[in-house]
Amino acid sequence: MLYVIGLGLGDERDITVKGLEAVKGSERVYLESYTSILMVNKEKLEEFYGKEVIVAHRETVESQSDDILKDADKVDVSFLVVGDPFGATTHTDLVIRAHELGIKVKVVHNASIMNAIGATGLQLYSFGQTISVVFFTETWRPDSFYDRIKENTTLGLHTLCLLDIKVREQSIENLMRNRPIYEPPRYMTVNQAVEQLLEVETKRGEKAYTADTLAVGVSRVGSDDQIIKAGTLEQLVGVDFGAPLHSLVLVGHRLHLLEAELLRENAVDLERLNFVLKHDYNIDK
Repeated sequence: MLYVIGLGLGDERDITVKGLEAVKGSERVYLESYTSILMVNKEKLEEFYGKEVIVAHRETVESQSDDILKDADKVDVSFLVVGDPFGATTHTDLVIRAHELGIKVKVVHNASIMNAIGATGLQLYSFGQTISVVFFTETWRPDSFYDRIKENTTLGLHTLCLLDIKVREQSIENLMRNRPIYEPPRYMTVNQAVEQLLEVETKRGEKAYTADTLAVGVSRVGSDDQIIKAGTLEQLVGVDFGAPLHSLVLVGHRLHLLEAELLRENAVDLERLNFVLKHDYNIDK
């Protein structure tokens, strides 16, 4: 049996009882390490689970999945995913491959940023399409997410922005020379994401959002030291959200009174927030 197990968002204790039982009964335990990160290291997991944990990098999961699935028709193998198992398409591919090999699969779900973002006070059924914001380079500054945001904005819906993670990335030189040397990990901050979004708006100029658009920046959601701050995009550029992981929400115009009240509790500047709520959302305090 292949168990695909969500770990939640915080630390080693966020695994479900069902997930922990599967891990303890597995012959091999893999940890997917490139779509997200936990707030604790691999050793913490091993201590809590009482099991060795094998780190599975992108190339292992995407190109060497047969190594993970080896003998899974005879013994139990656990594949651990930060958040929920189906938060990334890679994990769907692994499940499909297992089915092709006649291996039974059991999924153990958990919290992910897709539902935990409700901690902002914004109602989940008022969210539109989720987008990803990747690191810009000197020669690659993609803006395909802009059209998705514009569609959400037209409908008055909130937009969850998932921010880029770079782990085990190689420089062009090391890649060309086939040298297994990797760059230090990078995690996009709310501040970087906002700067890139505003750059794209300046280029496109279609008012999908502006510097005065209301937004919520979050970091380390699900941990004891999570940060949630609401303000305009311009204001969020100057907020220190601390360590990763960060996410961003653009607030849609179908904002409910209860949502607005919770935004006030996390305001960067309450007076400014109340002005925006009244001027742009017709919500008075």
